[in-house]
Amino acid sequence: MRSKSNYIRSKKFIAYTVLAIIVIGVAVAYSYSIFTTPTQTNDDVTELVSESKADAAQKFASQFCGLDSSPNSSSLVIEYALPAKCGMPLAIGVDPPTGKIWYVSTKNGTLGSYDLNSATFSQEYEVPMWPSRDNPAMSSQVWDLDIDDMGNIWFTDEKQNALWRFSNHTNSFERFIVPESSQTFGTTYPVSMELDNSGKIYFVGIRSPTIWVGNISQMKNDTSDGIERIQIPLDSFKGIDPDLVSTGSIVLDKDRDILYISLLAFNTKGQILGYDLKNNTFTSYDMPKDITSPVGLALDSRGKLWVTDHGTSIFYKLDPILGNITKFTTSPASPRTLGLGTTLDAAYTLPYWIKSDSNGTLWFNEHTGNKIAKFDPINLTLTEYWIPSQNKLWGPCKNSQMQCGISNALQFDVGENNNEVWFTEWSENKIGRVLTDRETPISVSVQPSSIVLARGQNYEIKINVTANTNTTVRMLAAGSFTTTGNLGNLSGVFSQDSFDIEPGESREVSFIVAPTQNLEPGNYTLMVGAETDAVSVLKAVPLRIL
Repeated sequence: MRSKSNYIRSKKFIAYTVLAIIVIGVAVAYSYSIFTTPTQTNDDVTELVSESKADAAQKFASQFCGLDSSPNSSSLVIEYALPAKCGMPLAIGVDPPTGKIWYVSTKNGTLGSYDLNSATFSQEYEVPMWPSRDNPAMSSQVWDLDIDDMGNIWFTDEKQNALWRFSNHTNSFERFIVPESSQTFGTTYPVSMELDNSGKIYFVGIRSPTIWVGNISQMKNDTSDGIERIQIPLDSFKGIDPDLVSTGSIVLDKDRDILYISLLAFNTKGQILGYDLKNNTFTSYDMPKDITSPVGLALDSRGKLWVTDHGTSIFYKLDPILGNITKFTTSPASPRTLGLGTTLDAAYTLPYWIKSDSNGTLWFNEHTGNKIAKFDPINLTLTEYWIPSQNKLWGPCKNSQMQCGISNALQFDVGENNNEVWFTEWSENKIGRVLTDRETPISVSVQPSSIVLARGQNYEIKINVTANTNTTVRMLAAGSFTTTGNLGNLSGVFSQDSFDIEPGESREVSFIVAPTQNLEPGNYTLMVGAETDAVSVLKAVPLRIL
């Protein structure tokens, strides 16, 4: 079995892969470079270079293009293969008024859509300039896509250090260039943007400690006109190499005129900043030492901020007024991603981006967990939808003879009015849909709803599982005791680990927990529930250890 330190290195590799895909493109090219000798002729060299380029292109296509991938489905998730080869789709947007799902091909430089009304893919529009289109081992990461009130499609562009706007009325593109670029990386790497209600667009870049503000009426094609900068303070990151400090994402609280920004030095330090747009002031929230990679940001209906940590299995709530943090965790990483029969305690799920729907439910994608998750902040229920595709080239597969790996579901969107949930599978050339209107195979209730417990004391939690279909159920437990979600210094034993259940049948399962003397007193969150092959359902139980 691979050691914990080796698994953590694999987890870091996957996370860095997504934030710095340019490095992979360069690595692929260099790993197949040609070293010639004085005896070789020019024709020999030309032939070898040609073969090397073809080899590099094939290696890239095998890793990133989903050449052998086919659309799969479960009772709750449907996948659709893109019409063009090697799309490498990333940003995606749901547009309820038109019934279209928009996506961008980061490799081919096209804007495409899936029409919900006709259940077909529509015409793809070619972005006028896209260097990656002609480079066999390159893509330009497009992390964010938004649709304004006029139906225009906005999206970010890593390589060209720009934002694009596509007019649905004229089928034309405009490019707006960020006023500066990173000296080290060559691009600010635009990653996240927000449109307000007064004609402005706010955006940030991974490689730029800056809030960019675009006055849309003043922005002009192929220029930086109308774009201003607000410098982000980095006082809390002193002593850390500035090139390692990244901007994660932004979210705009339109009711309070506050823009929130996530900052991270991956696996080293995390911070959330609030920028008051009226008073031009920053409020900083330093994260606990075990939360070092905050990326996704979303607001609930009560003005609370929700954050996903892309270095752990943790997502959490931040109260901007009190500064309090409440941690939650996903279910443990599925053994299916590793090709194992049991869970590995060192495995992370890496929650990535997070958004809220019209009902106040929060949605996020679990990068290495291979799931799309929703969390109800009122009844504290986490529902995780398994994505029915896996690629052995991605993820630390432990057994090459078993199905393993992940689908690289790196981005998603939720329709504002219809709560349609769609996601992209970046290295599989597919987009997918969560069937949010379908009933899940099981539901879960837990008693009690909160617990106060002394170390060394045992406590029985009762979990009721009700089936809506014939299914096999496996019990699950996780908690904020560790960054992986495993129970750590809290021991827990189910009265039954798994069982078959029929429609309408309910089964009560006991879960006996006992904190050891090594568990530090404090407030934690215990996640308990059950899973089937298609979905997991867990209830969050606040737990205070005395």
